Amino acid sequence: MMKKKQCIAMLLAGGQGSRLGILTANMAKPAIPYGGKYRIIDFPLSNCANSGIDVVGVLTQYQPLELNAYIGSGSPWDLDLAHGGVYVLPPYVKGKTGEWYSGTANAIYQNLAFIEQFNTDYVLILSGDHIYKMDYNAMLQYHIKKGADGTIAVREVPWEETSRFGIMNTAPDGAITEFEEKPKKARSNKASMGVYIFTWEKLRSYLLADAADKTSSNDFGKNIIPKMLADREKIFAYSFEGYWKDVGTIESLWEANMDLLQMPMPIDLYDSTWRIYGRNPGMAPHYVAEGAVVHNCLITEGCEVYGKVDRSVLFAGVILKEGASVVDSVVMPGAVIERGAQVKRAIVAEHAVIGAGAVVGEDSGAIAVVGEKVVLPPGAFVKAGEQRDR
Repeated sequence: MMKKKQCIAMLLAGGQGSRLGILTANMAKPAIPYGGKYRIIDFPLSNCANSGIDVVGVLTQYQPLELNAYIGSGSPWDLDLAHGGVYVLPPYVKGKTGEWYSGTANAIYQNLAFIEQFNTDYVLILSGDHIYKMDYNAMLQYHIKKGADGTIAVREVPWEETSRFGIMNTAPDGAITEFEEKPKKARSNKASMGVYIFTWEKLRSYLLADAADKTSSNDFGKNIIPKMLADREKIFAYSFEGYWKDVGTIESLWEANMDLLQMPMPIDLYDSTWRIYGRNPGMAPHYVAEGAVVHNCLITEGCEVYGKVDRSVLFAGVILKEGASVVDSVVMPGAVIERGAQVKRAIVAEHAVIGAGAVVGEDSGAIAVVGEKVVLPPGAFVKAGEQRDR
């Protein structure tokens, strides 16, 4: 048995992210680049490191290759430890059978042996595809103080968005009295952030019962939490008021990047007391040529800018040639914008090439997307809302 840990984290990173279209054709959603130099998974991993939680199981499933390679030994987040660290946990074959994770609860159930080797008292369960900064240790202390069996991080959302979330009602002391997964007509706007802390002994018994129930969807929001509430277990809401973004759609991913062009940033990436760590590409400083026009942008190392960039985020190694323009857009690592090409209100994925004189996106309408390694021919046109994958 490993050295005892008071609390370990289990990070659910297996999502297909189908609403992100061609951006997740070859990678899991948590591996998607964000903010010029990060990937989405950097945020929960950095939160763990900053919160003093040094055992993180990362549960992968869909297109895990890039995510696994990115996480590596966990050294960027100081999670390469002799007694702990980051562990990538894909579904695996037991005996003569193997099965995919059939739901969030089943993913944890399949890793009971991993959790139990740390003799832990509490388990923190996270989603790998949200952008936010949060002190999980403060949430843990709240959970302990309340004598809770479960604690759910909660934030208020606009009423019109309640059908996208698990919604709960609470008593004056914060105890959750009712939980409803994605209700059509909500009675509250307090939404689950998909961040849970459970007292392990209690959760373990519910996971075993859930696995034995052939009618269960094996899901925390649909099964485990409602069952615990029905049994009058003590589940509390932990209020969170900071920046939090579920980047589950093309529009929300684009918006989350554009948010970073406001000063002060709604999520402060310059905060030295709560750093967001990521894998450094180790490239030369970015270069802005004489005559180039740059306004209100994030430009990362290795970029070469010879044209015009306005209200945009350029990731590492992007090349923008003379006469080309990028406006209101996100250009991911290694992409090339050839001479005279125009990119507006768009996301250009990694290592794509936008041919000379091509136009991607329009001044209004939905966000246009050019997929990973796509080579657009000279003069091509990708209209608003279109996703070009070849």
